[in-house]
Amino acid sequence: MKTLGNIIWVLFGGAITAIEYVISSIGMMVTIVGIPFGLQSLKLAELALWPFGKKIRTIPSSSGCLSTVMNIIWFFIGGLPIALTHLLFGLLFYITIIGIPFGNQHFKLMRLAFVPFGKEVVSAE
Repeated sequence: MKTLGNIIWVLFGGAITAIEYVISSIGMMVTIVGIPFGLQSLKLAELALWPFGKKIRTIPSSSGCLSTVMNIIWFFIGGLPIALTHLLFGLLFYITIIGIPFGNQHFKLMRLAFVPFGKEVVSAE
């Protein structure tokens, strides 16, 4: 079922969202300072392309202070607009019963868009 959900997701906007994340990642990686933010954007692109069957987990050995500082910077650079976009799409998908699983995936992406540092995407199996 997750494969069918992923195929439908990719056809109805997942590919476009992932491409946007990859383009923004390349733009961030142009400078040395932006490389960590570009890597987090690639993490979002991976999840935006194939979200069903994956979950977000906190990395237990992440450096707390550095992750916190990077998450604060990320929030103001791009995290808030990305999260609001996923919130809007999630609410739009919740209008129909068929769209609820897709809305759940947007809410999962929204949580990661707020604080991507110190998180990792793993298989839900």
